[in-house]
Amino acid sequence: MATSERMNPTQVEKAQTFRALHQRDGAFMIPNPWDAGTARILEHLGFEALASTSMGYAFSLARRDNTLTREQVLAHATALASATVLPVSADLENGFGDQPDTVAETIKLAAGTGIVGGSIEDATTDSSHPIYDLELAVERIQAAVAAARALPFPFTLTARAENYLHGRPNLTDTINRLQAYQDAGADVLYAPGLTTRDDIAAVIRSVDCPVNVLMGLQGAQFSLAELAEIGVKRVSVGSALCRTALASFLDAAREMRHRGTFTFAAQAVKPGEINAIFTE
Repeated sequence: MATSERMNPTQVEKAQTFRALHQRDGAFMIPNPWDAGTARILEHLGFEALASTSMGYAFSLARRDNTLTREQVLAHATALASATVLPVSADLENGFGDQPDTVAETIKLAAGTGIVGGSIEDATTDSSHPIYDLELAVERIQAAVAAARALPFPFTLTARAENYLHGRPNLTDTINRLQAYQDAGADVLYAPGLTTRDDIAAVIRSVDCPVNVLMGLQGAQFSLAELAEIGVKRVSVGSALCRTALASFLDAAREMRHRGTFTFAAQAVKPGEINAIFTE
């Protein structure tokens, strides 16, 4: 099927589809493309929804993680949502400001990109105080929820507790935060960095909302079926796909630079396979 003939659901339809994925039995994967091309490839492979990766996109711009502006992230969300017929949820980092009003504005602007969901994290980007105090963190989620509920479609808001990614592996505090974000109205809860079955299960038992778990980290090797058995609803991989592609790129470049050989090309995808995907 030609690109122009691909059936593109409305934003409302995509939002409803995305919500339904969280309500059915079992767990589903939500892989993370870093550009329009990888979004289309993941669609072709049969995934049901996609999520952006702020780290992957930053690397594609030769930027360090956590240095993107809100305008850059919104432009990226627009590109992903426009590239695929699948529902897209965006990594909206910490909402690009400390104050709840700023977070609410980010949700409103993000809805205009075509995405149907997004995540807000409780990390401050200040290394001396990496996680927002709980009271402010809850106010920020409340503001995001209010902005999401005012939209003309069911925007799925994910609240992230970032302790484990910032050297604070405190399960009790993480659970307290997730419970508070649930009470604030978040639709999905997410504590990236959990690597043990016991910790994941403890989070699942402590809340009633669907829980997203991050795979693709060292030390966390569970299958989708295993995670579903624990009670996980959604599984993302963050920047893992991007970093895997960059690992192959670096290996090939280093082979050329240091050995003067080109054996890496034996593993390269054939152009026809990718061309066929992009003509669908």
